[in-house]
Amino acid sequence: MRLHKLMHTPVLTLILCFVVTVGSHAQGKRFLLALSKADHTLAIVDPTTLKVLGRVPVGIDPHEVVASSDGKVAYIAIYGGGTLHEINVIDIVNKKALPTIDTRPLFGPHDVTYVQDKLWFTAEGSKAVARYDPATKKLDWAMGTGQDRTHMLHVTADARKIYTTNMSSGTVSILSDTVIQPSPNAPPTAKPRTDWFQKVIPASIGAEGFDVLPDGSKLWTAASSDGSITVVNLKTKSQEAKIDAKALGANRLKFTPDGKYAFVSSLSTGDLYIIEVSGQKLTKKLNLGRGAAGILMDPDGSRAFVACSADNYIAIVDLKTFEVTSKLDVGGIPDGMAWSLMK
Repeated sequence: MRLHKLMHTPVLTLILCFVVTVGSHAQGKRFLLALSKADHTLAIVDPTTLKVLGRVPVGIDPHEVVASSDGKVAYIAIYGGGTLHEINVIDIVNKKALPTIDTRPLFGPHDVTYVQDKLWFTAEGSKAVARYDPATKKLDWAMGTGQDRTHMLHVTADARKIYTTNMSSGTVSILSDTVIQPSPNAPPTAKPRTDWFQKVIPASIGAEGFDVLPDGSKLWTAASSDGSITVVNLKTKSQEAKIDAKALGANRLKFTPDGKYAFVSSLSTGDLYIIEVSGQKLTKKLNLGRGAAGILMDPDGSRAFVACSADNYIAIVDLKTFEVTSKLDVGGIPDGMAWSLMK
């Protein structure tokens, strides 16, 4: 019996190690999600091989996409220039559509993000930001901005602050969830309550793409009208600087994971502007084609994916050399991209 155990122990150990290893890789599987506006599809891509693993049909005008916290579900805003009212839901594992979210009475969902197990989105046609609870399948919160074309979105990890750009108004909105203490004259039974407040900060007309530095201190937004970048101090909630980046037609702005550089894409020229954050100066300008749009950074700091919508490919840029290393075909007019991390 003792000899039998000794002979089988290594085999059992090997099997257990194999199971644990396979399980770990399965739990940490990563996918690149990319939208095609022309084909009306969501492409699910292996980011290592750059092979398209599947395509799932979506609505007629998909713009931005985000994955749930567990990486198993994708949410796609169906925009329609502010007139539509759908967010598509996709089962990433089985590569199939799930029941669509009807955002009415809010119209024009454009940007989406997933924070604190809730789906947050801009409703451009209704000048608002809203929240959807996948657990109850209901819209459970909304707030108007009073600004024209409330477009892109960032929600802090604690869901207490929301940043959004308002394109036609040329402003940035900071929405803050604030705890209000009872007044000194309030009844003894009065309790603290929460309310949302908005601070509107001027930028430039066409302020659209923006990002928040990794340390949460500042927000940069680029404007298509004059190619400028407005720097917002998020502590003081005020405009700190305006950079004359000359990025006419600016569409998206994203920081590298280390916060050292900002990438700005131009939809009108196809140029990618790489700007040093500390010196606020242009480091390099790459022409990627006829029109550059969505930008997605690889969290490991190795590369950036830039959707060249007019040329029907995604350019992959090395973050060390700032050169294009390859191109990815996910369908016609690629734009919105996101990461899915299976947990």
